[in-house]
This record gives sequence, structure tokens and C-alpha cells, in this order.
Amino acid sequence: MKLSFYGGVQQVTGSNFLLEYNGLKILVDCGLFQGSKFAETLNYQDFPYDPKEINFVLITHSHADHSGRLPKLYKNGFRGKVFATKPTIDLSAIALDDNLDLIKDEARKDGHEPLFKSGDLHQVFLLAQGAEYGEELDLGNGIQAIFHDAGHILGSAIIEVNWKNNENDQQKSIYFSGDLGNYPAPLLKHYDMPNGADYVVVESTYGDRVHENKANRKEILRQAIQETVKRGGTVIIPTFAIERTQELIYELNELIEHEHLPKIPIFLDSPLAIKLTKVYKNYDRYFNKKVIHDIRAGDDIFNFPGLRLTYSSNESRAINNIKEPKVIIAGSGMSLGGRILFHERKYLPDPNSTILFVGYQVEGSPGRQILDGKKEIRILGQKVSVNCHVKLIEGYSAHADQEMLLDWAGKAQQDGNLKKVFVTHGEYHSSSVLSQKIKDKLNVEVIVPGMGDGFLLD
Repeated sequence: MKLSFYGGVQQVTGSNFLLEYNGLKILVDCGLFQGSKFAETLNYQDFPYDPKEINFVLITHSHADHSGRLPKLYKNGFRGKVFATKPTIDLSAIALDDNLDLIKDEARKDGHEPLFKSGDLHQVFLLAQGAEYGEELDLGNGIQAIFHDAGHILGSAIIEVNWKNNENDQQKSIYFSGDLGNYPAPLLKHYDMPNGADYVVVESTYGDRVHENKANRKEILRQAIQETVKRGGTVIIPTFAIERTQELIYELNELIEHEHLPKIPIFLDSPLAIKLTKVYKNYDRYFNKKVIHDIRAGDDIFNFPGLRLTYSSNESRAINNIKEPKVIIAGSGMSLGGRILFHERKYLPDPNSTILFVGYQVEGSPGRQILDGKKEIRILGQKVSVNCHVKLIEGYSAHADQEMLLDWAGKAQQDGNLKKVFVTHGEYHSSSVLSQKIKDKLNVEVIVPGMGDGFLLD
């Protein structure tokens, strides 16, 4: 078995790993590069393998940095089979379709072909087959894949791949963590643990830190809104359309129902997030026990008095005509595009307002610049002063922290066969710190691979 890394190494985006064994070629994830000034160049580069030769693609979850280049793979000749959970298929198809106009605009502006077209997107999802957690998928040639709950976003998966060693017929296994969730999560269950493994590929988004107490998360949200309302300002929340928006709406619902917030308008200014929330309502069996109990008790968990859904651009623009205090939830989560930019342009200069970050901000993104304390950033081609209050609630992170990642990797060692751990999906410092921690705790070989690195697995 050969494992090669073609993205998602020493950076957070672009996850793309290739397994080759007994004539089969299997990709785990095929994600977009995002955030950095080199992202577009990397996305348009040829794949470092022939897409026509790929037999299977296994997708861990629907975030674009894990699934966003699937249509390009099809455009370049892939005709194999895609496996993902059913929520991942539904969420990915909607989210990538929403991205088409942006891809066309960028291509027109830069004078080249779009990364992919609507036909590529439609056709690649015709190749997709839904997988249940725990279901054993026979890929042929002695290889099986099993999807396990990753607790990161709806339908997210840890992927276990098993094969038999050609020399001694011994069973071997590798676990790909995908993105592990940050338990306890508002909506989802705890992620599954490996049941022993020979190899592990583990993410390291927060490999260099331990999160704040999650019990304080909702209280910090309440305080940030109340303090801003007292000042007469507006709270703007850049958020990801998948999972983070639904978590926020769920917890705002609880705060409103228990009268812990003043009666102010709360705008969900994201047609994409509104569409995706409808998908969430179709898959409540993926939720944790508390959420299922709330639903069965008759609570419409994604709706409450004061919540206003804005679909059209005219409705979005009209929000800023409202002078009273309000909350605006909009994408994109890292302020790389979307309606949040128009709200940031208006409210970042306002010392009475607050920008509240509830998710990871990749290095180089506008959101990261604001968090790092820049007093002026460029938005929509204009210089905009940052005079508002800036807050970060780490408790909403959907990524496991260092302690959780160490614990998860440790479970792979429980049968004593763990040979190597590959640390991926993190900025270099984060991956390096986690790498050393795993070495110290587990006393196994740990590698932070680089782009294009390949390794033979026994």
C-alpha cells in the first residue's frame, strides 16, 4: 500500500490523499485550497495523478476544503465511484452549486476557463453513493472502507481503510480522521474512536492549543449581544453556512426561549445557509440525544421569534437601513466573500458595534487579519477602519483541540500495532507541536508530510 499527500499538509485546506494498492487508486478527499494568495493557482494546477485512473473517492465531509475539487476531478476525466454519507452528498451538492457564480466571475476576471461548470458538478454527484456509519464497503482487490462518525459537521466521517498484506496475508488498517469534532457539540454526537490501527492520518487544526471551557460558550454569546445592544450597536457574525450557522441558531433559540436576550431582530442573511438548514431537518437521526429530545417535545429548533431570513440582495441591503440594535449572521465564515463583506464595510468602523468570530480563521484571510489586530483592512476594494469591538468564541470551534487529538490518536495504539502517525490539516506550527506531543505520549514514529510526499505502508 502506498500513501501520497497532495494537499492538506502543512496548511489547513486542500485535503487530498491518494492510496494505491493491488491496482486500485483511491482518493480520500478532494478539497479546494482556500485563504492564501496562492490558493487559486493551486486549485487550477493539474492534479499530480491521472483522474481517469482513480477508481474511488472517499469524502470525509462536505466542507469545500475536503470536497470542493470533486467537479474538477470529473472535468479532468474521473469516472469512478464516490462514497460519502448521505448528508455529505446533499450538503456538498448544494454548497458547491452555490459557489458556481463566484467561480465563473473569477474565471472571467482572470481570463481563463472556470475551474468547473454546472455540468461537471451535476455529473460527479451522479457517481456518488451514500454510506452509513459502520457499513463495510467492499472496494475490491482486498480493500474495505468503513465510515465512522467524526462529530465535526452533519454527516462528517472518519474513514477506516483495511487491506490484507500481500506477503503474509495479515490484516492492516489506516484511519483518516477527517476533521474531528469539538465535543460536546450543540447538535452532534461524540466522534468515534479508532479500535486499534496500523497507521493514522490525523488533523491538527488546533494541534497547538486547548480550547476554552465550552460551557461558557453560550454565556459569552449572550454577553456579547447584550453589551452591544446596550451601546446601541450591531453584532455581525461571519459564519460558515454548514454546521456553525445551525449551531448558532439552535443556541440563540434557547436563549430567546428562556428570555436571556432582549427582543431584537436577528437576521440570517445567507440564502445558502437557509437551504442547508433545510437539509439538517431531514437528518435529525444524526443529532445528539438532547437535540432529538427537544425536537420530539415539539421545539422547532431552527426557528424562534425575531429570526428573519433574508433571501434576496434587496432584503440584505435593507438590513442596514434598520438603525436599532440587531444581530446579523452571514457568510463567508472567514470574510473571504459573501454578504458579510457589505455588513463589515458598514459596521467595522463603528465603535459601538461588535464583530464576533465563532470559527477558525485561516492565515491570510480578512477574518484572521481582524483577529490579529489590524486597524485597517481592504473590503470590496476599499480601505475600511476597524474600530468596532472584536471578539472570538473558541467554544464554537468544530475542531478537536490538542488534548482530544492526542486521546483519539492514542486509541489507535490500543492493540499495540500502531506504526506511524501522519499529522496533516494544520498550519506548520500547529502540526509540528502536535507531532511532538504524539511522539512523547505514544512513542511511535510521527511524520508531518510535505506536498507530494509518498510513503509505503507495510
